[in-house]
Amino acid sequence: MPELPEVETIVRTLAPRLLGRHIHFSEFLAPLVLRYNRDPIAERLAGQAIRSIERRGKFIVFILDRGVMVIHLGMTGKLLFDSGRTPYTRAIFSCDGLTLFYDDIRQFGSIEWCPDMPDRITRLGAEPFDITPDELFRATRNRRTSIKALLLNQTAVRGLGNIYVDEALWRAGIHPRRIAAKLTYNRAGALHKAMLDVLTEAIDCGGSSISNYVDATGRSGSFQERHKVYGREGQPCQRCGLAIRRITVAQRGTHYCPKCQR
Repeated sequence: MPELPEVETIVRTLAPRLLGRHIHFSEFLAPLVLRYNRDPIAERLAGQAIRSIERRGKFIVFILDRGVMVIHLGMTGKLLFDSGRTPYTRAIFSCDGLTLFYDDIRQFGSIEWCPDMPDRITRLGAEPFDITPDELFRATRNRRTSIKALLLNQTAVRGLGNIYVDEALWRAGIHPRRIAAKLTYNRAGALHKAMLDVLTEAIDCGGSSISNYVDATGRSGSFQERHKVYGREGQPCQRCGLAIRRITVAQRGTHYCPKCQR
C-alpha cells in the first residue's frame, strides 16, 4: 500500500499540472471505487475547478470550488496522466485537455466526493512532520500496545505504514514488539528523529517501488534501494552484520535486527 512518501510524491506530481484546471468530465467504470458515495459524483464534479491538492495521511484530497474529492489508493491504486485506458482503469477525469486515469488492480481504493471534509479524514491523528518529540512521548503513555501497532494506528500518527515503521524503528534501535508505554523520553526522541529522517529521505527518493507503485508521471521511486530491514529477511544487518529477522506484529509482516533492536 502506498504510504506517506509515495502519496506525497504523487501529490507533488499532480499539483503542478492540475491546479486551476476544471474537471469537465469524469467516468467511473467500477462500482467498488464509489463505495462511499451517496451523491452522483460525476454530476458533482462537472465544471469544478481544482483549487488545491493536498495529502492528508495516506489520502489525496482535491479541494474544489464546491466540496472535496478524496482519493485513497488502497493497495494497488495509481493516478496517471494520459496513460490510456487499461483493463484495470476504474475512473477517468478529463481536465482542460489533460486526462487523468485511476487504475486499481485489486480495487481496494476509493474515490469520494463530499461537501465537507469527511469524518475519516478529520479523525486522523497528527501528521508526522507536525508532531513534536514531546507529543510523541505523551502519545505512548499508558498505551499497552506494541510501539509498532501504535505507529500504524492512523488516529495516533497518520500516514505511516509497514515499510516506514520498520525502517524508523531500526534507525532508533527499538524492537517493534516493545510496549509503547515502556519507551523512555530519550528513546521516544530518538524514534521521532528516525521517523522524520526516514520519511524525508524517502520523499526525496520519490518513495519505495516495492510492487507496482509509480508517481503520476509513471516514474518509480528508488528508496527501496536504501531499505535497512524491510524486505531483507535473512540478509545481514548493515549495522551489526546479524541476519535480519521477520516476525508478525500487529498482524503485519515485520522486519528487524535482533541485536540492534531490543
